[in-house]
This record gives sequence, C-alpha cells and structure tokens, in this order.
Amino acid sequence: MKTSLLRHVGFLFIYLFIVWGSYRLLIKLPDTIEEIIIKPLIWITPVIFLVKKEKLGLNTIGITFDNFFRSVYISLILGSVFVMVAVTLNYFKYGRLNFGANLGNEGLFLSLGLSFATAISEEITFRGYIFTRLWRALGDESRYGEWQANLITSLAWTALHIPITIFVNKLDPLSAIIYLFLTFIFGIGSAFLYGRTKNIGSSIFLHVLWEWPIILFR
Repeated sequence: MKTSLLRHVGFLFIYLFIVWGSYRLLIKLPDTIEEIIIKPLIWITPVIFLVKKEKLGLNTIGITFDNFFRSVYISLILGSVFVMVAVTLNYFKYGRLNFGANLGNEGLFLSLGLSFATAISEEITFRGYIFTRLWRALGDESRYGEWQANLITSLAWTALHIPITIFVNKLDPLSAIIYLFLTFIFGIGSAFLYGRTKNIGSSIFLHVLWEWPIILFR
C-alpha cells in the first residue's frame, strides 16, 4: 500500500507539472474560465480517480464536516500572520502601503470568489491528497513522518508555482524569489494546519487569507 501511494503521488505531481506547466506556457484564458472550469478538470479529476482506485473515502482527503468550525477559527489566526508579513513586504517594495493592488479586470467579490475556487482545487490536490498520502507512506503515527511529508509537499507545491511566476506574473528575479519563498512558507503552514484538523476547509480558508496579501505584494 505504501509503495502504491508513493507511486500515485509521483504520478500526480509529474502529471500536474507537465500538463499544468504546459497550459500556463501555451494558453491564457479568462481567469473565470481557468479557475472555475479548467483548473478543477486538470487538478481534481485525477485526485478523484486515484481516491476511487485506492478504495478510500473522500474524508481521507479532508472533505468532511468534522472540526469545520475549529478549522475556520485556527485558519483566521494563522492567516493573520501571512497578512502582516505580506503587508510589510508590500510597504518595503513600494516605499508605502500600496493597496491599489493587481486585482485584474475583475471586481472585488468576483476576485474573492475566484480565490476560493483556486484554493479548493489546489488544497484538495496538495494538502488533501499529496500531503496525506505521503504522510501515510512515510509513517502516519510519527511526527517525523508528518514533517517529512510536509517538507516534500511544500517543495513540490513551490516547484509547481515556478511556471506561473515566470509566464503569468512575470516577476523580476528578486520578486520571484520572495514570491516562491512565501509560497513555500505557506505550504508548510497549510500542511501543518491540515495535520491538526484533518479538514480541508482549514487549508482552503488559509489559502485565501494568504493569496490576497500576495496579490497586494505583487
């Protein structure tokens, strides 16, 4: 079982890196289409396929009502840290607090909705599936196994953001390094939080709280 879980995780990451990376390089559709239709098809479809193949329930990727309110509460506390860090970086980048942020052509509420859509696809895939399967394979009874799984997942998460950093955000080298560093730190925090709650809602809410300060920094 452990070998098959590692094989599934490796397959999923390579698939995402090639397919999603190629998509980011070659195609650009409106954000609403990408985040609501394209990303769920590319990201969540293989996850559901693998979960069914493993004959495990959706609760094993955090889709459950257990600990929901506790998850939201902890997400708000931890998310406030990301907000403070990103706003501080925003100040140092622009020499002032620049809240004329890059929201694109979308309104505030649509942008927020798209943030949730993005978070759902990415958190179910990375924290819900990749992190939990690595944790199981590396030893789900030990804290060492959890941190191994956390670091590997966070590194893979960061690597998958390299294409968007280069081809979509088109950040300068320093900004790209900071963005990827924040992405890595978020990955660690999100997996740690998920490990405490076993509810993917915690990671989804934390993702939204992280993404908006990143938008302000950008």
